[in-house]
Amino acid sequence: MATPYNRQNSTASGIAADLSSNIAGKVILTTGVSPNGLGAHFVETIAKHKPALLILAGRSEAKVKATADKIKADPASANVPTRSLVLDLSSQSQIHEAAKEVLAYPESIDVVVNSAGNMAGPYATTKEGIELQFGSNHIGHFLFTNLIMPKVLASTSPRVVNVSSDGHRLSPVRFDDYNFQNGKAYKQWEGYGQSKTANILYSKALAAKLGPKGLKAYSLHPGVTFGTSLAPGLGVADFAELKARDKEIGDPLGEDDATFDIKTLDECAATHVVASFDPRIEGHNGAYLEDGDLAKEGKLRATATNPADPERLWMLSEELVGEKFQF
Repeated sequence: MATPYNRQNSTASGIAADLSSNIAGKVILTTGVSPNGLGAHFVETIAKHKPALLILAGRSEAKVKATADKIKADPASANVPTRSLVLDLSSQSQIHEAAKEVLAYPESIDVVVNSAGNMAGPYATTKEGIELQFGSNHIGHFLFTNLIMPKVLASTSPRVVNVSSDGHRLSPVRFDDYNFQNGKAYKQWEGYGQSKTANILYSKALAAKLGPKGLKAYSLHPGVTFGTSLAPGLGVADFAELKARDKEIGDPLGEDDATFDIKTLDECAATHVVASFDPRIEGHNGAYLEDGDLAKEGKLRATATNPADPERLWMLSEELVGEKFQF
């Protein structure tokens, strides 16, 4: 399928202008909206196109408020209603509290964009003892999204977007040792890769399970940018470790002269907008997107292509949250 957005430097602002009528009137819940991040840029961009309500979810109430204030300060979006939601994806008990709050909202939710994420760093765990990247990037979103699913399915055109990464190449889901022997065998980039593969598999599972009820679910790689809050503590040694992992798995990024293709925030958030609103991808439920379009052949790596893995991940995720989800 071809769309006019299949190019490296598509922008969120440009695509949002094209899809303005698809944004207008929608209720959109976005996680991970700290200032100067991808989630914040996404909501600030779509706010200019008359959504009915932007629900801004994040762990820090102050950071969520800062993004809401920026939307209010822009004349193009000053009249758009926003609602803040405190959401700590590393705490299942707090996720339940946040979900309960959402379920009490009078509105249905048209689009959920799971944009929050942790990248690399030392071994750490969620409140429940799950490795932090897997536990927050996937398990936290899995629990929150499934808990609020009644509000999503009440929409006439529901979508769930899970922000993954081409970093999914770094590791499949380690079904038999997702916790890296409780940290003893931990490798930060494999932890990141596992969580990003899980985002893709979760989108596929949602499409399979809830596609018949009208839900569209997508995952995406936004592109590489610097200066966001995703991984503020990473340094030269960490990226050397990343290159070594790429070399180990035979990826071109492991070659000595390989460099990242760096994008601006507006370019990175472009695929968020397509995944959330473009009607032309609706025939590709569960798809993985990149550069503002369906990802080209080969971009979805073998780590995320085993047809049995979406259901296997769903079952593991239910086990880790102690709940079964029947919709």
